[in-house]
Amino acid sequence: MITGMGAITPIGIGAENFWKALLEGKNGIERITRFDPAEVSSQIAGEVTDFVPEDYIDKKESKRMDRYTQFAVAAAKMAIEDAKLDLEKEDLNRIGAYVGSGIGGIETMHSQYEKMFAKGPGRISPFFIPMMIPNMAAGHVAITFHLHGPSSCVVTACATGANCIGDAFRVIQRGEADVMVAGGTEASVSPAAVAGFCAMKALCMDHNDDPAHASRPFDKNRSGFVMGEGAGLVVLESLEHAKARGAKIYAELVGYGMNNDAYHITSPAPHGEYQSKCIQLALDDAGMKAEEVDYVNAHGTSTHMNDAGETEAIKTVFGEAAKTVSVSSTKSMTGHMLGAAGGVECIATVLAVQNDMLPPTINYETQDEGMDLDYVPNKAKAKKVRAAISNSFGFGGHNACLVIKKYED
Repeated sequence: MITGMGAITPIGIGAENFWKALLEGKNGIERITRFDPAEVSSQIAGEVTDFVPEDYIDKKESKRMDRYTQFAVAAAKMAIEDAKLDLEKEDLNRIGAYVGSGIGGIETMHSQYEKMFAKGPGRISPFFIPMMIPNMAAGHVAITFHLHGPSSCVVTACATGANCIGDAFRVIQRGEADVMVAGGTEASVSPAAVAGFCAMKALCMDHNDDPAHASRPFDKNRSGFVMGEGAGLVVLESLEHAKARGAKIYAELVGYGMNNDAYHITSPAPHGEYQSKCIQLALDDAGMKAEEVDYVNAHGTSTHMNDAGETEAIKTVFGEAAKTVSVSSTKSMTGHMLGAAGGVECIATVLAVQNDMLPPTINYETQDEGMDLDYVPNKAKAKKVRAAISNSFGFGGHNACLVIKKYED
C-alpha cells in the first residue's frame, strides 16, 4: 500500500504542489543557473530553484550532505509526515529505506576536485567521500529517522527510483519489514555531468533560446532529453500494518517487473523488445491483463530511440487495447530527473489513479510516423483509471515497471 509521498521537482515541492503543476501543464525548464552554461552545448535544465535545505534538515547536518542527499532527506520527511506515521510508536527494526541515485554526489566531487587542483590535496574536506557516494541518501534517511530495517541503494541509472520502490515492495512481500521508505533522488545539474551528456549527443541542444519547448516526448521534432533534478519518495506498507493504524491509502502497488536489454550501454534494444517483456513481467506479477490498465506513465525521454521503442513496446503488450490506453510523459514538464525519475513518476501515477485524472504530455505538436497512441497532448484530461503502469528504462539496458491499482477497501 502507498500511504505517503514526498516530491521535490522543478515544477513544485510537495506532492500536492507537484500534482497541481502537472495538471496545469506547467513548464519547469529554464536556462541553467547552478553554473555558467555558456561553454556547454545544452544550456537548459529542470532545476529546483526554491529548495531551502534548512526547512527540512538541521543546518549543521545539511552542510555535510550533497544536494542529492538533502533532496532525499527532505522528501522522506514529507512522505513520512504525509503518511502520518508516528515513528515513536513503531518498531523501527521493521521500517527500512531503499533510496537510490543514478549518479550520487557529483556536485561535491566537482567542487572538491577544483579545490584539490587549486590548493592541494590537504584542502579536501573530510566529508568528501560520505557526501559523494551514492548510498548516502539511503544512509542519511535511515539515520535521520532511526530506521533500523532493511536499507539499500539501487543504482540502475534512470531506472533507479522505480527499482528502489519495486525492491522495497519485495521486502514487504517477504515479510522482512512492515514499512519501507523508497524512491530516488538526483542533483546532477553540474558542469561535468551536462558536458558528459552533451558529448554523448543525448541532450536537447537546439532550444537554448526556447527552453519551454525543449522537452517534447513523442513529438516528431523531439531532439534529445533535458536534464532535471529532484527526488520522489513514497511510504510503502503492508495492508495489515496500514489498516491497523488507520492509515490513508492512496493506491495499491500490485506488480513489479525488471529485466535487461543486454544490448548496448546507452541505446535501448530495437523495437522495445525487452521493454515490452518488462511490462509483461510486471503485469504477470500483478495477475492482471493489459486491458485492465487505463494509463501508462511513460519513460518518455524526448529522445528519438526511446520514444519510438517505448511506443512499440506498449503496442506489443497491449495489442488492440493500445488504441484505448492513455500514455503521457511528465518529463515534458520536469525534464529527465535520471535516478529520481522513477520515484517522482510513481507519485504522478499514484495520483492519476487516485484522482482519475491524467497529466498531459506538453509540447506535443506533430505526430511521428508509427507513433499514434493517445499521448494526452498538452492538456490534462479526466478518465477513470482502474490501474496504471509507470515505466523506467536506464542506461546499461536496465528496465523497471511498476503496476499501481486503485485501492478499494
